Amino acid sequence: MKKNIYLIAVLLVVTLLVGTGFITKDGFDFSDFSTEGLELDYNVPTEAEFTPLLAPVTPKFYLFLGKSYVGFKEALGFKESRGNYHIVNDYGYMGKYQFSAATLRMMGLKDTDNFLYNTRQQESAFLAYTSLNKWVLRKDIKRSVGKTIGGVKITESGILAAAHLAGAGNVQKFLRSGGENGFEDANGASIRYYLKKFSGYDTSHIIPNKKPRIM
Repeated sequence: MKKNIYLIAVLLVVTLLVGTGFITKDGFDFSDFSTEGLELDYNVPTEAEFTPLLAPVTPKFYLFLGKSYVGFKEALGFKESRGNYHIVNDYGYMGKYQFSAATLRMMGLKDTDNFLYNTRQQESAFLAYTSLNKWVLRKDIKRSVGKTIGGVKITESGILAAAHLAGAGNVQKFLRSGGENGFEDANGASIRYYLKKFSGYDTSHIIPNKKPRIM
């Protein structure tokens, strides 16, 4: 009971002090706090006026993929279609890696209607086709990698890229003829160019597959 009386007394004292603290005495001179004669008309620029004063900053981000497998497929996809999954060229080749309907059917994809809008399927198709070309060209890869043929130092990734362009059979002809039997597509891209442009990437993990299937 005594504790409650003490607590009430303390609260009354605090309330009195706080209440009287904001009460001003009559006749207090506030002239020292007057704004008379002060320049209060400030010109604050609007957002539209302020923005041009700032130097435009455009952040740039570069994804370094190096000579990895991802770097290989992205470089090849960019060369084929600028990385556009939804494109069809004048000759009917489709998607990021520019596949023909016949090639897709060969790897088990009978219905290509949704192919352009299925990015996972396109990536699966690229890996499947690359594994098939590696199986077809396995002996030529073993014989030719490290040699200079047709003025180009041969690498496995270069062979696989050239096979994507021209087909494994044409790459075999090029390698076995010492670079004499060449090939160019309708846009003028050649086996020699692909061998050089896509050389030195790490494609070692790709398993040769005689009958690959698109997932």
